[in-house]
Amino acid sequence: MIKFHNTLTNKKEEFVPINEKKVKMYICGVTPYDVCHLGHARAYVTFDVIKRHFIRSGYEVTHIQNFTDVDDKIINRSVEKGISPLELAETYIKDYFSQMDKLNVLRADYYPQVTQMIPQIISFIEKLVQKGFAYDVDGDIYFAVDKFAEYGKLSKRKLEDMKVGARVEADSKKQNPYDFILWKKTKPNEPQSVSWQSPWSKGRPGWHIECSVMSTDRLGDTIDIHGGGQDLIFPHHENEIAQSEACTGKQFSRYWIHNGFVTVNKEKMSKSLGNFFTLTDIFKQFDPRVVRYYLLTQHYRTPLDFSNEALNVAKTTLQGLDEAYSRLVAIVKESDKNITDDRLLKIAQNVKNALDDDFNFEIALSYLHELKNLILNNLTADASFLKQAKYLFEDISQEALGIKVLKQEINSELEELLNQRNLARKNKDWKQADLFRDKLTELGYKIVDNKDGSSTLVKKI
Repeated sequence: MIKFHNTLTNKKEEFVPINEKKVKMYICGVTPYDVCHLGHARAYVTFDVIKRHFIRSGYEVTHIQNFTDVDDKIINRSVEKGISPLELAETYIKDYFSQMDKLNVLRADYYPQVTQMIPQIISFIEKLVQKGFAYDVDGDIYFAVDKFAEYGKLSKRKLEDMKVGARVEADSKKQNPYDFILWKKTKPNEPQSVSWQSPWSKGRPGWHIECSVMSTDRLGDTIDIHGGGQDLIFPHHENEIAQSEACTGKQFSRYWIHNGFVTVNKEKMSKSLGNFFTLTDIFKQFDPRVVRYYLLTQHYRTPLDFSNEALNVAKTTLQGLDEAYSRLVAIVKESDKNITDDRLLKIAQNVKNALDDDFNFEIALSYLHELKNLILNNLTADASFLKQAKYLFEDISQEALGIKVLKQEINSELEELLNQRNLARKNKDWKQADLFRDKLTELGYKIVDNKDGSSTLVKKI
């Protein structure tokens, strides 16, 4: 039984899907106006583990994730670079896939883009206008939040409280300061390549409307799970609920999941604050496996404070897991998924329980380390146990948590160097043994000496 915190009700609830053993999940994607940073990585690694757990629990997951490929930020950046907005967006969409592939994030089933959904978006807005939830001001279409009685139910904000002290500029077109734009009339100085004809004006969609349209178009009026970062709760997700439920008359999403921020010195990491670290830069110093491991070291709803020190700790810890696995595969090559050992069964169950309980991958990681210690303490056990342990290690780390196991090919040169070092040690020629060790270290390998006199090579990360 999977339970997790539902932002909508602000409590942990048992997951009950709309259709048995099926999950319809929509995750808010990036606005591709710049390269991906660590905050993006945390969100998409979080929902990757959540998705993996549903799949491993026997659910059929349909996962939609959008690209906001037309936006003021994209237009402004494209002007700076002297290229078209669509060309700029495509560049950073490619960057997204490149970085997420390195982090071993499973691909969504569909990646709809705003520019591909203009007719559907216009049709959706027309329905809102016809129903009296939206109004036209000189070609700009706004959603009237006063018309939606439950506005604020996700963020737990009351509209009447928000209005107190709210300032409305003298030339504001809005009837209410919290009304939000659905369709934006193109300004004379804006590129025509991201402008489309509509019943109201030539223009483009507002930010919030796209997700409602993409979700309902692919997944139907009501979905099981909608997710994203905590910064999207208000106003983006609040507005999605309002416009979606106003249009369809049905609940938009039954469950809402939001991951916590990545912080720097306890302040939210973001491009607007200028304190963000791009994945491209981070990957120059740290292997993507290390970064993914680091992102799993805290519960997904809690803040995760960034530092090189924290990544170095993750690197050292992951190296310990790699060493245990390398020593194991040096003894047994095959895996046995038919687990009968009680100790291994208990660890497997504990990992499942941790992930069933609000996707607690921090606790799941702790059981992976318990398995590591069990392996290291039983390297002389019978082959049956070791084969089962190998399968479980691969299953937890690679399949459940998405941390690829370290698979290394020891070529003839490496094997010869290791054999010569072992021979030197056998002859007690410690100086020569150290020279071979240093050579292997230069090639990027660490030597682990086993109690039986053998040695295992582990590639450094």
